[in-house]
Amino acid sequence: MAVTGISASTGTGAISNSRSTIADNFDTFLSILTTQLKNQNPLEPLDTNQFTQQLVQFTGVEQQLKTNEFLESLMLATQSAGKTDAVNYIGKEVTVAGTASELKGGKALWGYVAASPVHNAKVSIMNASGNVVYSEAGSLPAGNGQFAWDGQGSNGLAQPAGLYSIEITGTDLSGTTIAITTASVGIVSAVDFSGTEPLLTMGTAKYPLSQVTDVRTPTPAA
Repeated sequence: MAVTGISASTGTGAISNSRSTIADNFDTFLSILTTQLKNQNPLEPLDTNQFTQQLVQFTGVEQQLKTNEFLESLMLATQSAGKTDAVNYIGKEVTVAGTASELKGGKALWGYVAASPVHNAKVSIMNASGNVVYSEAGSLPAGNGQFAWDGQGSNGLAQPAGLYSIEITGTDLSGTTIAITTASVGIVSAVDFSGTEPLLTMGTAKYPLSQVTDVRTPTPAA
C-alpha cells in the first residue's frame, strides 16, 4: 500500500497489553494493602518490617509501570522516525541490489560495479519470461557505472513496458573472469509499511529499504 497512514505495530500492542496487566495487578495490590490497614487488629498492629516490605513492593510495581510507559513512548518515537525516513525516499532516484528494472517511457536503467576493467563484456537483457531480448558486447571501466537501455530489442523492435532483468559478464585481456555485480535503479513512488521492513515501490516492483545502496536527486530530463 502507498503511504496513507501510520498505525501501531504488534510490538507496541504487546507492551500496551503488558502495561495493562501490570496496572491491574498494581490496583489489586493497593486494594489489598488498604484493606489490610483498615482491618488490622489494634492489639496486634501490622508488623513494621512487613509493612515496610509491602511499601517497597508497592514502589517497585509503580516504577515498573513508569518504565513500561517510557519504553512504549520510546518505541513509538523510533518507529515514527523510521517511517518518516522511509517516506523521504519518495521522489528520489535510488539504487538497490538486484537485477530487475522497469522499462517505462522507452528507458530502463541499471547500475553495476566491476572489480577491475572489463575488456570483453557482454550485457544481456531478459524479459519477464527469461528470454533474452537484447544483448550487447563491449568494454567496461572498473568501479561504479550505469547501463541505460532504450527498450529496443536486438531485432530492432521496441519491447513492451514492464520488468526486465540484466546480466553482465566479462573478462580481462588474459581471459580471467571479472566479478561484476548489478543493481536496479529507479524513482521511488511509494512506501509499503505492511511488513516488518519498509518496501520502496519503483514502478511495479518493491524493494526492501535495507537493499538501498545509493540515493540521489533525479537528473532533470533534457
